[in-house]
Amino acid sequence: MKRLSLQWRITLMTVLLIGAACVSMKLLICSSGVHYMDSIGNSIQGYTSGGEPAFFDPEAAGVTDDLTIVIHGAQEDFCMTNWYITAAVTVLSGILAYFVSGRALKPLRSFASQVEQVQLNNLADMKINEDVLPEFKQLSQSFNRMLERLNNAFAAQRQFTGNAAHELRTPLALMQAQLELFSAEHPDVRPETAEFLTLLREQTERLTQMTKTLLEMSNLRQVARNEHLQLAPMVEEIFTDLAPLAEKRSITLEAEGDAALTGSDALIYRLLFNLTENAVKYNRPGGSVRVSVTQELEKLLLRVSDTGCGIPEVYQRSIFQPFFRVDKSRSREYGGAGLGLSLVWEIADLHGGSVWVEKSSEKGTTIAVELPTQ
Repeated sequence: MKRLSLQWRITLMTVLLIGAACVSMKLLICSSGVHYMDSIGNSIQGYTSGGEPAFFDPEAAGVTDDLTIVIHGAQEDFCMTNWYITAAVTVLSGILAYFVSGRALKPLRSFASQVEQVQLNNLADMKINEDVLPEFKQLSQSFNRMLERLNNAFAAQRQFTGNAAHELRTPLALMQAQLELFSAEHPDVRPETAEFLTLLREQTERLTQMTKTLLEMSNLRQVARNEHLQLAPMVEEIFTDLAPLAEKRSITLEAEGDAALTGSDALIYRLLFNLTENAVKYNRPGGSVRVSVTQELEKLLLRVSDTGCGIPEVYQRSIFQPFFRVDKSRSREYGGAGLGLSLVWEIADLHGGSVWVEKSSEKGTTIAVELPTQ
């Protein structure tokens, strides 16, 4: 019963109610009809051979008596006809209840359809129609107020993130410069001190990259997305930028296909770069990374495949959340902060697309991105 739709529940309850009413009505009508038929039969008078009147007894009468056959046949036909009428009325009422309940639930379906269109990037513009039935009006108003509160909360979060990242950028740059200067002026420090300075530089660089990513994420919606882009040259440029890292780990880079779309050059480049860089970083030494682009009618499909150890199925949805890392020790080794794939998801969503793990096993992982071409 829990898996049935509301329309079917209303239909079944209506059928049961109508069926019970029809059965009760049938029993009462049938009982009344039989009673009156018996009264008619008992009222019929026969005559004995002496001419004295006697009450007609249908039980005692012979089977050849025409009147007895007519009365008994009428009773049976009356009861069966009532059952047929009850069944027909119940079935027809159920069909009628199904369509009537569907009509009654139309505002709810309309509400659900509007809710489905709500996305993170259109909270400010998305409003549920409040010109509905009184039962749904309060629900629509409450939902619209919730969207407004969510939009304000996300706006405040983005503003805070952008302000914090902007304020952190200057002191981090000064720290990096001081560390580099100290290391250059004191090349003969003790091994323990040199190791400590290296650790400081690595962690400062990690914080700088995290701050840069946070600043990019907070300013995504301010970037124009009306440039005409060709992906094949962009992929080659990314391969050139990642060539030193790929050579260090003996990773082979392969590209296939081309497509054109309208969007932000800087953001699409960042999306491709992050996916390819992750595929190189978390690959097996001597493995390969393949970037394929497929042009379709009104969209394109981008796939980045590696030969790494794969992503457990339980984590395949979580990897696109901010600061999530499957293997924290490996991410720390490569300077990851758990924001790269989150930025990929934000960019794809901002362009009206989506990103997901298409397949993943011990032989490698393929991440797919679908983007509209216009």
